[in-house]
Amino acid sequence: MSEQLYDAIIVGAGFSGIAMAIALQRKGIQNYLILEEANEVGGTWRENTYPGAECDVASALYSFSFEQNANWNFKWSGQEQIHAYQRGVAEKHGLYDKIVFGASVCSASYNQAAANWAIATQQGASYRARHFISAVGQLHKPATPKIPGQQDFSGIQFHSAKWRHDVDLLGKRVAVIGNAASALQFIPEIAPKVARLTVYQRSANWVMPKRDRPYSEFEQKLSARFPWITKIYRLRLWLRNEMLLLPALHNNRLVSWMLKRDSQRSLHEAIQDESLRATLTPDYPIGAKRILLSDDYYPAIARDNVHLQTAAVQSIDATGIVCEDGSRESVDVLIYGTGFQTNPFLADIQVSGIGGKLLSEHWRDGAQAYLGVTTHQFPNLYMLYGPNTNLGHNSIIIMIEAQSRFIASCIEKVRSSGARELQVKKDVEDRFNKKLQQALGDSAFSKVASSWYKDGDRVTNNWPHSTLTYIRRLAKVNWHDFELQ
Repeated sequence: MSEQLYDAIIVGAGFSGIAMAIALQRKGIQNYLILEEANEVGGTWRENTYPGAECDVASALYSFSFEQNANWNFKWSGQEQIHAYQRGVAEKHGLYDKIVFGASVCSASYNQAAANWAIATQQGASYRARHFISAVGQLHKPATPKIPGQQDFSGIQFHSAKWRHDVDLLGKRVAVIGNAASALQFIPEIAPKVARLTVYQRSANWVMPKRDRPYSEFEQKLSARFPWITKIYRLRLWLRNEMLLLPALHNNRLVSWMLKRDSQRSLHEAIQDESLRATLTPDYPIGAKRILLSDDYYPAIARDNVHLQTAAVQSIDATGIVCEDGSRESVDVLIYGTGFQTNPFLADIQVSGIGGKLLSEHWRDGAQAYLGVTTHQFPNLYMLYGPNTNLGHNSIIIMIEAQSRFIASCIEKVRSSGARELQVKKDVEDRFNKKLQQALGDSAFSKVASSWYKDGDRVTNNWPHSTLTYIRRLAKVNWHDFELQ
């Protein structure tokens, strides 16, 4: 048990936790701690090691603006290099000395009399901090569907986020349930190895050609010699996303038509069968669900040993999968490519604020926060990659950097003013979220009944505006929006 009172405790050592720690250090705040449940930094890039795992945002943009890397191997880098980048940044900034590994936070309770947070871990340790910062993100808890008969399956089954590298798929009959971001990447990797691959698709995705390519040694050396080249390239990537992808999310007909045409061209080049083309064509507006990038997904689906099944899964028996249309597929290995539990923010931590109010109860009708960072009745609580800060068009790192600077400014203000606590005013938070939901209601995100962006009828995950708008909103804290005591 530790009785030390920290200025801040950060939960999670992925991109968000790393950015937050560096932002605190830049404000001269060194009395902080990072609690990480795993044994290494990295978050989702530590956990997701499935074949073909890579980012769908270009590496020059999916990295910190203050720590550009001239040595990316590809335009879109893979999991191993992204994770190595994270470790390198953490080591450079001395973060390993601030991290407690193997610390799974299970509760955080605010003591208003003492104006600090009591944080407990599953391992039995306890900590106290003036400020509690969640950096657990949205993509860390695998979502495995509950299917009748699951427990009776005699073969091997696992989620793609917990990939079984000890399982040899060569010559096996494999079933993949799900066909979104993760499945889109590992299906082309395993398809040539297996005897038969059955992909269970609930709904089709808009898949854009990735047009990935390796960077030459000359390009890497040039970027290292002249860092401004990388900065200009990064700016170009950012502008392209803001000017091309963002309008599609707001139902711009011309841009949507251009993107759909590019996707359909890629589909028609790889798939010759008209029926299969129709099955792979979404029936919802582009941008309503995450736009996916791949150069090899459609060719993989076109293979003779790959079968696309659109009938809903009804049950699983000892040796196979039964669908609602009565069809049955015998399989040796079952892989869930069903993504993550994104809506129950901070679900693994019991967070209680003023008067013992639970955050889960506070968010009973759907998560919301002021600027996605903080919420009323929970003083000195901050979130990175919180409600309504996910993006459908650009790099989340941009949002994380803005959030980390904003939070560091809040903590510095409390410390320098001699105040004890800071919390957003209720009317300010409510007004902000009312306008936010109005904007989301007009966006493509609201045009489908179900997606991981939504909690019921409400979009709780995504930001509807430009990243520049968000950066400007968080660049300077409006202290009139807060109660400082």
